[in-house]
Amino acid sequence: MAVPLSYNLRNLWARRLTTFLTASGMALVVFVFAAILMLAEGLQKTLVQTGSPDNVVVLRKGSTGEVDSGIDRSQAAVVETIPSIAADGRGGTFMAREVVILITLPKKPGGVSNVTIRGMGEDSLALRPQVRIVQGRMPRFGVPEMAVGTSLAKRFRGLRVGDTLCCGLRNWRIVGIIDAGNTAFSSEIWADADQIMQSFRRPVYSSLIFRLSDPERFESVRSFIEGDPRLTLMAKRETVFYLDQSEMMAKFLRILGVSLTVIFSLGAMIGAMITMYAAVANRTAEIGTLRALGFRRRAILASFLMESLLLGFIGGCFGLFFASFMQILTISTVNFQTFSELAFRFALSPGIILQSLAFSLVMGLAGGFLPAVRASRMNIVEALRAN
Repeated sequence: MAVPLSYNLRNLWARRLTTFLTASGMALVVFVFAAILMLAEGLQKTLVQTGSPDNVVVLRKGSTGEVDSGIDRSQAAVVETIPSIAADGRGGTFMAREVVILITLPKKPGGVSNVTIRGMGEDSLALRPQVRIVQGRMPRFGVPEMAVGTSLAKRFRGLRVGDTLCCGLRNWRIVGIIDAGNTAFSSEIWADADQIMQSFRRPVYSSLIFRLSDPERFESVRSFIEGDPRLTLMAKRETVFYLDQSEMMAKFLRILGVSLTVIFSLGAMIGAMITMYAAVANRTAEIGTLRALGFRRRAILASFLMESLLLGFIGGCFGLFFASFMQILTISTVNFQTFSELAFRFALSPGIILQSLAFSLVMGLAGGFLPAVRASRMNIVEALRAN
């Protein structure tokens, strides 16, 4: 015979203050755990949404990103002849030769940070339909003009429309602000690739971006690019490329989150254990009465474990509730893979909700196990004498 759940709920309500304090400690731990997982999820979501499954990124073999990649013009011309590249309707192909440069700029609150400049080709905008102009206009080709991402315009000085940016031994006029939603392009500066190469004396491209006429042909295209003896290049789907770019930072955040929450959870579990031990001590007569009424030891054990799990669940729900408000915040950090400024938002996913609730239940179970065992082992006669 099991002890009714209503009995546990009434006991938690009768000890409202201790229930609140214990659940609050667990809620704080769950909040930290969920917030850091949301940070890693937001980073990956931002970078993955930057790419398109129809697009292919071509880099130099062995490079970890666009910054340390180099593709000369002859190799770019070979790649452009691949028949699987979608036609642009003008007798050419949907392929952009791009250059990525890092520069250092002053931030508005103070200090400096690396910023990505993307030298774009004529098809760059068509390949990235999420990028749109929200103020001014796009830079013209053949002219030292730039368009700045909205995230950079908010956080860095001297990046408003009409300002002049001096970099690469040249003065660049900012003519527009671009918005790419919750993607990495909102944290970039765009300009003509040929102008960037001349200004920064870079003789090679960083990457080639093209759209497949049929996404199912990716493997054959990749095999051609990586197997052609004239090329020293590798190809990735754009979504996979940006997922790889987030891997190092996301892994670091998750390890940090687990480490911090394990430390904090020890305190929360100790608090739950003290609360449950106090509950057992104060309800010794009740436990004796339950045993006298015929409830077995395992029913008493299960009842107190259920009470502890309820504490963990309540704490987990409150922790997730407050963590969900972090989604309204936008933060910026340096991406460990590219060493450039990247703005993104916290993202709460069903997986994070399940992990957080499971973690809170584990804390409740660990904190209530020993008190529950003690309660189940009480002698009936001795317990009733405590009345």
